[in-house]
Amino acid sequence: MGIHVHEFMSLDGVIDAPTWTSDYGFDPAMGAAIGAVTERSRAILLGRTTYEMFEPAWSMRTVADDPGAPFFNETTKYVVSGTLAEGSWRNSEILGRYDAEAIRRLAGEVDGDIYVSGSGTLVRAMLADDLVDGLHLFVYPLTRGSGPRLFADGAQPVTLSLEACESYGNGVVYLSYGRA
Repeated sequence: MGIHVHEFMSLDGVIDAPTWTSDYGFDPAMGAAIGAVTERSRAILLGRTTYEMFEPAWSMRTVADDPGAPFFNETTKYVVSGTLAEGSWRNSEILGRYDAEAIRRLAGEVDGDIYVSGSGTLVRAMLADDLVDGLHLFVYPLTRGSGPRLFADGAQPVTLSLEACESYGNGVVYLSYGRA
């Protein structure tokens, strides 16, 4: 059990809003890789910005629209935010400002993994506080030049262990890393 982060990223490490991924399509095997992470997850942890992007995109989807819709709509979503007072998406709980100890407690209370997607500011803070147990990265064959990166300049070095590696016909590579 642990906290598992899923990111779409460019070759140069940019993880901003992944609108640039649409040019590559979505290989069904990518969905299977994400599904393997979500099927063992019993909670979703998001930063406010990602939560606000996901809510309108996912809350109206059904399983007929996307096989991942039930996971996103039925699973409890915990939101790290110092500005939101309440969530508008069902099964949402606002945790308040980032607090590493609160996230550690949450990880101990959830009976399964916690899934994180996007949420760059939150993920960088959790990486700095050694709260991430797995990184699930879909690396796209392009560079962005600038933008928020998974590992910020000056971040503490991290050593990870490769757990899975897959490549897809659209040029995307999936890399799964766990703690070394």
